[in-house]
Amino acid sequence: MIERVWSARTTREGAVTYAEHFRRVVVPELAAIAGYRGARLLERERDGMIEVVVVTRWQSLDSIRAFAGDDLDRAVVHDEAASLFSDYDRKVRHFGVVAHDGDA
Repeated sequence: MIERVWSARTTREGAVTYAEHFRRVVVPELAAIAGYRGARLLERERDGMIEVVVVTRWQSLDSIRAFAGDDLDRAVVHDEAASLFSDYDRKVRHFGVVAHDGDA
């Protein structure tokens, strides 16, 4: 199992709008890909902005490749979402899951 982690910075209003976009567009798009195992959208206030973090779970690198293409470290950000952020990561980080407890 692999977790793909990406983050962005936005306003409170931008975070609310992105959460709607995430549920309406991102999750259905990901759910259609074989090997997708779930996602979490996290946020925290930091330095007067909201940091959003997206963590997606995948069965394998091949599953991620079906979503991201050959450049696995490239962030996939729709234009609609990018316009909400003051800044966002152009690269993602991948982590192998070593231990796991619960449904998350």
